[in-house]
Amino acid sequence: MRKINTRSFKLATRSTPREVNRQIVLNLIREFQPISRAELARRMNVRRAALTVIVRELIGAGDIEETGTAVSARGRRPTLIRLRTSGRLAIAVDVRQSQTTVALTDYAGHILQESTFSTPADSSQLGEQIVSAIKSVAAEQPVSDEGDGIRGVGIVVPGMVDRRNGRVLYAPRLGWRDVPLRDAIADQISMPVYVESAPIACALAKLWRVSRTRTVNNFVYVSISDGVGVGIVNRGEVLRGETHTAGEFGHVSLDPNGPLCACGRHGCWEAFASNSATVARYAGSPAARRKTPPTVEEIVRRAMLGESAARDAIIETGHQVGRGLAAVVAAINPKRIYIGGEVTGAWEIIEGPIREELVKNTLTEAARQTPVYHDEKTELYRMLGAVALVAAPGFAAPRVG
Repeated sequence: MRKINTRSFKLATRSTPREVNRQIVLNLIREFQPISRAELARRMNVRRAALTVIVRELIGAGDIEETGTAVSARGRRPTLIRLRTSGRLAIAVDVRQSQTTVALTDYAGHILQESTFSTPADSSQLGEQIVSAIKSVAAEQPVSDEGDGIRGVGIVVPGMVDRRNGRVLYAPRLGWRDVPLRDAIADQISMPVYVESAPIACALAKLWRVSRTRTVNNFVYVSISDGVGVGIVNRGEVLRGETHTAGEFGHVSLDPNGPLCACGRHGCWEAFASNSATVARYAGSPAARRKTPPTVEEIVRRAMLGESAARDAIIETGHQVGRGLAAVVAAINPKRIYIGGEVTGAWEIIEGPIREELVKNTLTEAARQTPVYHDEKTELYRMLGAVALVAAPGFAAPRVG
């Protein structure tokens, strides 16, 4: 149960039950789409007539749409409904150590327009370039609080973020501390701006998007990229911690005598499992010496083609990912784990070592059996996280206390 904060609360109003029911309907459609009105009523344990007004309002607002009919053994075929994602647009911004991507997408994550540039070291300069790119991709699109058009900007960064004010608290890969990124951008554009750490944004995307496995409300999302971070979801809500730094397992030391991490300490999980660690591992192999190190994507490609040095580098990364996951399982005990990142493009190679370390370093049989999945949107996982920052508030339960 969420305790009511008696120092900061809102009273329920006459409209609150209707708003709650509307959100319940919207979320059921999201999870079980395409779905008929009859099936929707069955899942809500109400008469179909009770849903008529809500469904009509959602269709009128453009939130849902009718899409074909279902097969019926007898009688009239029921009309199916689903969420409407086309026309609802977001600007997704993925900030990485080397480059920043700004894209116009719909709510399904389909990229309509994209701009990429090298990430400058200076945060104020980056803010200016992001604003310029946003204005460029948004030039021919309307901005809208409701209905079709751009509904906001979602920005994911490799670091800790205070969601309340959009400040980047610490991003070692970027060399930032206490950067007011949201304000620097929101002051220059006329739409909502959301800033979040990459793993939390990706966790939100997994929470609010429908996959082949139905929605789970207790999981962790591990982002293996320039850095390593963990987004924690418990009872359908992201865990942020008292000072918004929860989930920083990437900077938990696995070996105090290990390699130097970007944060300045030695042996962090990130120093063993990040993309740069994989590249360094491959670059040190006899097959790669005296050559310019390839990108992690290229290493994955070579590994999938059977190159032994690339496979060895990916396999060792899998072992290091698994070592860290054991600590996550011990601390969080999630129902399942999702892993996103470029190295998951070689999932058939990396899955075994991950599972091996998880089994070796956990204490109970239940912990050893924790399901681990890779995010199949390998190339888009962070962009989808940025889109979720804009889309997810529309599905959230109304807060009345």
